[in-house]
Amino acid sequence: MFEPRLALASLSGEADAEWAAAGANLAGAAFVGGITLDEPSREAARKLTERDRNEFLPADPLAFIKSQLSQLVDVPITAGINVRTTTVDPVQKAAAICADHRAILEINAHCRQPELCAVGCGERLLADSGRLTTYVEAAAAEGPAVSVKVRAEVPDADLPTVAQQIEAAGGDIIHVDAMDSEGVIKDINEATDLFIIANNEVRDRQSVETYLGYGADAVSVGRPSREPAGPVMQRVAEAVAAWEVTVK
Repeated sequence: MFEPRLALASLSGEADAEWAAAGANLAGAAFVGGITLDEPSREAARKLTERDRNEFLPADPLAFIKSQLSQLVDVPITAGINVRTTTVDPVQKAAAICADHRAILEINAHCRQPELCAVGCGERLLADSGRLTTYVEAAAAEGPAVSVKVRAEVPDADLPTVAQQIEAAGGDIIHVDAMDSEGVIKDINEATDLFIIANNEVRDRQSVETYLGYGADAVSVGRPSREPAGPVMQRVAEAVAAWEVTVK
């Protein structure tokens, strides 16, 4: 899917093309976003900014996605776009842009902010798998690789089952914030053939080896990606490189 098998996870209101390019010397993929696409999700994002959270709120979200991906055309990294929406049409349009730029479209079923959950975005999708799979099907029909970012430890959500539904709908990747349930990576690996990106407290060789030992195909980092030359990114990149040598 991408190499090296280290991804930069989206940081709300911060993860843009410049951020992705800054990490390209270490990472194989970067997920720009999250970007809210329709009016209900954008209104929720506006409420988040009122309590000092960073959010991308361009006048035209689809034009913003196209601009961001255009800036990464000559950057040696696989780009992804993490999106949030309450309706399917914007997902399809964003996926078409991603397909044109050979980028990954990532559906956000991960955010847990109350404002977003109240309108049906983020982790609420894990309990509404019918709507989630509709989004996956619509995105996959446009041709890009499709990822879904999910969170472990969400009540009423069985991630291996959700992963199977994502795969059946045409998804390619599941990006898992494992929280304190690292073993869920093993459960998903046994349940599907999806490409698994493991996230949460990936900081050193031990954490990388733990996730890869459970069957992850790659790992991702969030906050440390703000400092691509920092010690955490260097440790993780070295651990991923060492692991890649053993599997080739």
